[in-house]
Amino acid sequence: MLVNQPLKIFIAAVVALSAAALIFGCSESKSSKTPVVYTYQVVKTYRHDPNAFTQGLVFENGLLYEGTGLNGSSTLRKVQLQTGSILQMHKLPAKFFGEGITIYEDRIIQLTLRSNVGFVYDKDSFKLLQTFNYPTEGWGITHNGKRLIMSNGTSTLYFLDPETLKQTGRVKVHDNDVSVSGLNELEYVNGQIFANVWPTERIAIIAPRTGQVIGWIHMNGLLSRQDTVRFVDVLNGIAYDDINDRLFVTGKFWPKLFEIKLVPLK
Repeated sequence: MLVNQPLKIFIAAVVALSAAALIFGCSESKSSKTPVVYTYQVVKTYRHDPNAFTQGLVFENGLLYEGTGLNGSSTLRKVQLQTGSILQMHKLPAKFFGEGITIYEDRIIQLTLRSNVGFVYDKDSFKLLQTFNYPTEGWGITHNGKRLIMSNGTSTLYFLDPETLKQTGRVKVHDNDVSVSGLNELEYVNGQIFANVWPTERIAIIAPRTGQVIGWIHMNGLLSRQDTVRFVDVLNGIAYDDINDRLFVTGKFWPKLFEIKLVPLK
């Protein structure tokens, strides 16, 4: 078939533009999956109960709510941020190993490790309202305003209906092609899931819809040598003040809780 010269030029231009769009589009897509790496800046340091084996942490209305673990020592607490004083405490029966907590509306939801049982409390009185069951271990829990988000130490996050407490979905967490397991305490921050990754000193920032890790926060060096004279365990506990845009972190048996600011590594 004969094609006139202007048409040949037009077709060549279209092909070239399409190829360029494909190349640059793929390049942009690939680079957009590269997680941003952060370090931190300590804004303020607070006292934290060094006997608290922290498993869950939430901030609301100027107060911290904390879930602690270990059989015989597991609690649900209301804590004064400024002093670290325990204002209210509920002790779990010794057979339960307490895990993550979240506040949903006027309720506190607390997981347990291997009992396959969760507890729902009245937020103000800590009165037990109901129990519920789940088939896996329970590690961390948070919510996005519509669904609860739960971890169990694997690379899978589970979504639960906050009313029925039944599973409605799940997502596998990955850093591109690498599965990210050990997902522990969770916090929902500005549309993203922050997850402690056990037993490391890193926090993963996760896109809830895809499970892609879009950021890593390296938390090494928070505690001084003096802070570790007595035994401390791993980094665990993330709380977010969405009114004042403050991020708090602590760990198991840590004597301090820190307000931090994220600093991108260049």
